[in-house]
Amino acid sequence: MASTSKTTMGSESLIPRPNISQIKNKQLRQEMYRKMKQEKRKEKIKEKKRKMKEAKESGVEVPKQVPKTIENMRVPDETMVNQEDEEVQLDEAQDEMSSYFNRETTPKILLTTCDRPGPRTNKFCKELKKLIPNTELLYRRGLDLKKIIPQALSKNFTDLIVVNEDRGIPNGLVISRLPDGPTAQFKVSNVKLTTEIKNAGKLSSHQPEVILNNFNTRLGTSVGRMLASVFPHDPEFQGRRAVTFHNQRDFIFVRHHRYVFRNAKRVGLQELGPRFTMKLRTLQKGSFDSKFGEYEFIHKRHEMDTSRRKFFL
Repeated sequence: MASTSKTTMGSESLIPRPNISQIKNKQLRQEMYRKMKQEKRKEKIKEKKRKMKEAKESGVEVPKQVPKTIENMRVPDETMVNQEDEEVQLDEAQDEMSSYFNRETTPKILLTTCDRPGPRTNKFCKELKKLIPNTELLYRRGLDLKKIIPQALSKNFTDLIVVNEDRGIPNGLVISRLPDGPTAQFKVSNVKLTTEIKNAGKLSSHQPEVILNNFNTRLGTSVGRMLASVFPHDPEFQGRRAVTFHNQRDFIFVRHHRYVFRNAKRVGLQELGPRFTMKLRTLQKGSFDSKFGEYEFIHKRHEMDTSRRKFFL
C-alpha cells in the first residue's frame, strides 16, 4: 500500500499544471489565476523559512536581501558629488549662491505670474507667498519681464520667481537669482492647493526648516543650493514647519509639513500645503534671457529619456 501511495504522489507531481489562458470563462480564469498566485507566494515563503532554519542550525549568517529599485540600480554618474572634495568646496565658495551661504545677503523674493493668470494660478501664487517667507507678490498686468528685473534690482530683491500656466492650470516655474543668475526653469505638475488637502493644518508665521534630499550630482547640487537660497537663513524650530524638496528620478516633490509630537517618543507630520511636483527643464547662466541666454543644461526628452535608470540631478 505504501508503494502504491508513493507512486501516486510521484505521478501527480509529473502532471503539468493546466494552462489558465485556455479557460474561456473569465471569472473562472481569474479565480484560477488568483489561486495560482497564492500557491506561489506560499511556496516562496515556505522556501525562505526553510533556508533561514538551515542557516540558523548551521550557524551561518543569512545576508539580508535588498530589493531592487530604480534608485539603487541607477547608472553610475561621473558627476556625482562628494561634499568633502576640495574642488567641490572651492566651486561652491565661488558660485552665484555663495553670498547667501556666507550670510552676506538676506533673501528677498519677488513673485509674479504670467500675463492675465487664471484664478487657480492666483491662488497658487498666494500659497507660495505664504510658503516662502519675505516674498512680495506682483501682478504683471502686461508688464514685460525685462522691465521687471531692473525694478526688482533697484528694490534689492535677491530672487525673481515667475509662475506660468496653461489653460488656467499652473504648469511652469522660473526661478532667477538676481543679478547674475543662474535661472532655472521647471515644469510644474500635480498641484494641490491647501483647500484640496485633507486635514491640512493652519499655517503659522514661523520661518521653516528646509530639507533637501537626493541632490547628488553637480547639476543637482546647483539646483538644491538655488532652492535653499530663497528661504531665510535661520529656521524657527519652535514653529515646527518643514519644507521638503525630495528628488526622485529627476522629479522634485515639494511638500510642506508641520511636526506633531504625539507623545515623548512618537512624532507625526501634518501637511500644510501647497503640494506640487517640479521637473528641471533648463538651467541658464545669468538672469532671465530666453533668446540669448547661455544654458548649462537643457532637458531634451528624445535624447535623455532613453534609459529608465539614468538620472541627472
